[in-house]
Amino acid sequence: MGTNRTRSKPERRETREEDRREVAPCSAAPRVTPAARIETLAGDPSFMTSLARGLTVIEAFSSTRHHPTTAVLSAQTGLPRAAVRRCLYTLRRLGFVDSDDERHFYLRPTVLSLGYSYLYSASLASATQPVLERVSRFLHESCSIATLEGDSIVYVARAPVNRMMSVDLRVGSRLPAFCTSMGRVLLASIPPEKLRGHVARLSLTRYTDRTVPSKEKLLRLLHLVEREGYAIVDQELEIGLRSIAVPLRDSSGRVVAALNASTHAQRVSLHEMQSRFLPALYAAARELSLLLAPGEGSRSLAAPAYQN
Repeated sequence: MGTNRTRSKPERRETREEDRREVAPCSAAPRVTPAARIETLAGDPSFMTSLARGLTVIEAFSSTRHHPTTAVLSAQTGLPRAAVRRCLYTLRRLGFVDSDDERHFYLRPTVLSLGYSYLYSASLASATQPVLERVSRFLHESCSIATLEGDSIVYVARAPVNRMMSVDLRVGSRLPAFCTSMGRVLLASIPPEKLRGHVARLSLTRYTDRTVPSKEKLLRLLHLVEREGYAIVDQELEIGLRSIAVPLRDSSGRVVAALNASTHAQRVSLHEMQSRFLPALYAAARELSLLLAPGEGSRSLAAPAYQN
C-alpha cells in the first residue's frame, strides 16, 4: 500500500486539473449512463441498488487504460463520487480492488472469479474451441469469438498464435465495438430501426489516423458490412493490426456472436484476407452454427447482439 501524506496547494491544484482533463468528455453526443439505467430500476423493491452500483464500478474499469481515480469512475458511470468511494471501499475490503497511492485504483486478479463462473457454465463456449483452434492452425493466425455488450465486444473464446503484438487479448477481454471487425459485424446485425440510435450513443475515440472519424461514416460502413456479410478493419485500433470477421448465426438465422482472424498488416494483404481467410471463416461459421440451436443453448453463448 502507498503511504498517505498531505499534499501542498500546488499539488492539489494539479490534481484537480488532472481530474478535469481525465473526465472531460471525448464526444458531445448524449449517452445513457449506467447510473441512469440503475435509476429506472430503483423503484423495484426486489432490486438491490447498492449491488448494481458496485458491479457498475467494476465494469467501468474496462473503459479506461490507466488506473482511474474516483472522479474518472464517477464520470464513466454517472454515479456520485461519494457512492463511487463507498463502492471502492467495499470492493477493496473484499479483495477485488486495490490502490498504491490512495487515489488511483486498479482491479485485482480476484475479480476474475466473477467471470470464471460464467465461463465454466457456458458449455457452448467450450464446445466452439476445437473449431476455433482448427481454423487458427489452418490460417496460422489468432482466431477469436466475441459477443456485443453495449459499446464493447467481449471475447468468449480465443485460439491465439504466439506472435508479439501490443494488444494482449484473452477470454474476457473487452475492446471498442466500433473500430474492430467483430464489433462491426455485431453492430451491423442490430435491426435498422435501432441501429442509428445505438450508434448515436457511441463515443468514437481516435486510436490511429485510420480510425473511422465520424458516426455517419460508421453507419455507412455498417450498412456495407450487413450487405456483404463480413467486415475487415485495417489498423483502426492499432497500427499494424488487421482483422476480418464474419457473423455466427444460430439455426434460426439470428446473429449471436462473431468469429474473426487477426494478423499483422505487413504479413497478410487485404486481398489475401478476402481470398484465403474469408472462405475459411465462413466454413467455420457454418460448422459452428450447428452448435447454436435457438433457445436456451444459444443464449448460453450470447444475448442478442443489439441488447445493452
